[in-house]
Amino acid sequence: MQLANLILAQLINGITLGSLYALIALGYTLVYGILLMINFAHSELFMSGAFVGLGVMTLLTSSSIAQKFPVLAPAQAFFTGSNVGVFFMLMIVFLVSMLVVGIMGVIIERFAYRPLRHAPRLAPLISAVGVSLFLQNAVLLWVSAQQIPFPNPIGNGIAFTIGTVDVSVLKVIIFVTAIVLLVALDTFISHSRFGKAMRATSQDREAAGLMGIDINFSIMLAFFIGPALGAVAGIFNGMYYGSIVFNMGFLPGLKAFTAAVLGGIGNLRGAMLGGFVLGIAESLASGFISTGYKDVIAFAILILVLIFRPGGLLGESVVEKV
Repeated sequence: MQLANLILAQLINGITLGSLYALIALGYTLVYGILLMINFAHSELFMSGAFVGLGVMTLLTSSSIAQKFPVLAPAQAFFTGSNVGVFFMLMIVFLVSMLVVGIMGVIIERFAYRPLRHAPRLAPLISAVGVSLFLQNAVLLWVSAQQIPFPNPIGNGIAFTIGTVDVSVLKVIIFVTAIVLLVALDTFISHSRFGKAMRATSQDREAAGLMGIDINFSIMLAFFIGPALGAVAGIFNGMYYGSIVFNMGFLPGLKAFTAAVLGGIGNLRGAMLGGFVLGIAESLASGFISTGYKDVIAFAILILVLIFRPGGLLGESVVEKV
């Protein structure tokens, strides 16, 4: 019974972790699907989302801010005075962060990647690494090099209990949000006019252009949606772990990339599946082997997938070198 509860607890932790990986992995897979390019700056956009979210949350709740700007005091009283206020405050935090980070993704595409669209594959990859280092060091220099506490307005309340394992409200919200966003994105890509334009662009850019599709807009849309989803993951990551730091995107970014490859990079559902598989594998490794081996397990999975199934669990064979 004790073993069953331990397995159940690790599965729940793994699903929560996998939800975060899946949200980040969707950004990698969107960009790869449309440009056949790995956006290594995506992990820093995930980090930027956490910092923007913290900034907005501080603006809406901090009493010291209200002392400097009294006009904010009534709004802060509403946002902190009831559960309804907290709900609206979180909605504003997520929406503003998604918008800001999405625009950052569009700007990065316009100035760092678009001029290199017809260059050899290595050029945009190097540009992506450069953007990643720039963003990381910008936060290091302009914000802080230290761990910054991240509040959790949702609290540590228990949503329900399975056996003797408590499942917190935050874990439920992270999982449900990830599923809802995946379904919304999948529906958007499959059925909307803009989604069809993005699919056409990913299949054959030149042919799509000849058919009247605005290729630049389709690519720009991918660079807006992916980072916006990464921003959601960044805020949840801060609330879940309780702090953020300038280099917080490195490991989750690598693992989300692993998840995207595991599920089949370029495949939205595959990225989601890969995120959950990786999160659960990592959590079980932490619980039954050692927390020190969880990263080893993640990257061992990446190596095995690249060797035995390079196209991923749901993807097709990757025939082009990146």
